[in-house]
Amino acid sequence: MSLIKLLVAALALLSAQPALAQDYPGGQSASDRASNPGSERGPSNLARDAHRDRRQRQEAPAAAPTPEDVRTTAQAQAVAAGLSCQVTEASNPGVTAEQTPIYEAACADGPGYILIASTPPQAFNCLELAGTAATARLRDPAADVGQQCLLPANQNGLAIIGGWARGAGVACAIDEAVAIGKSDADNIVYEIGCAGADGYWLEQIADGWDLKDCLRVASTGGACRFTTAQEQADGFEARLVGTDAAACDVTGVRLMGQNANGRFYEAKCAAEGQGFIARVNAEGATQQIYPCATAQRIGGGCTLTQVAAPPVVPGTEP
Repeated sequence: MSLIKLLVAALALLSAQPALAQDYPGGQSASDRASNPGSERGPSNLARDAHRDRRQRQEAPAAAPTPEDVRTTAQAQAVAAGLSCQVTEASNPGVTAEQTPIYEAACADGPGYILIASTPPQAFNCLELAGTAATARLRDPAADVGQQCLLPANQNGLAIIGGWARGAGVACAIDEAVAIGKSDADNIVYEIGCAGADGYWLEQIADGWDLKDCLRVASTGGACRFTTAQEQADGFEARLVGTDAAACDVTGVRLMGQNANGRFYEAKCAAEGQGFIARVNAEGATQQIYPCATAQRIGGGCTLTQVAAPPVVPGTEP
């Protein structure tokens, strides 16, 4: 090859080098770049990409807790609140105004609870919440009754309270039951409604249950919402079976008082001017019957029954 041709070839080779350097930084070939694509990312690009990935992770919504997750958390809250509740089902209905999580828990036995995951944790009995709501709605049907228990398993107030009532000695067919407030001893009081009979107030005390029939409740100034005067009269008739007052069609009844011998009730009969006072023992059995016509000295006499004045004995006139 002539010298001129060699010079031309060398110049051509030198003029090609800058193009290669521009197309392939660092002198990498196309295959090098394909096998190591990250080699082109400088420090600023890497920082930008890391920031973008972190922002995407922060913006991505957290996975929703499963029902089992919610139940486990509710169980931990129940234990922390000192409840003997084996949580069978739970929900997370929201948060408080302070963004504290709220849980509703159904228990294997007894009432459920609303649990507030605060410090210390708070627990609210579903039966008490339902009773408070019922009382508020009696005053105002549109009242805001606050957080209530909504799980189907917690709509069991009649069954739970009814079971307690039967354990305390209530034998009637229970058709209504609700918490109505607290006693002076800070115990929850429940009202029991009976089909065709007198109802009760039920209070759990330290050594069991305190059970008061609605006649006793009325005698101390209270009132039963689920018991009518006719139900009380019909229920009292059963106590007169087998006595001298068995024929009385009771239309009204009241508790007059009690002493060491038992409680005294007045029963007004449908027959004009006829009524009786019955002495009933602690077990509810009628021990003695006094006609109103001759019972003026017992507890002040009958007030539901209008009886004729006794005849004046000659020589006793005022």
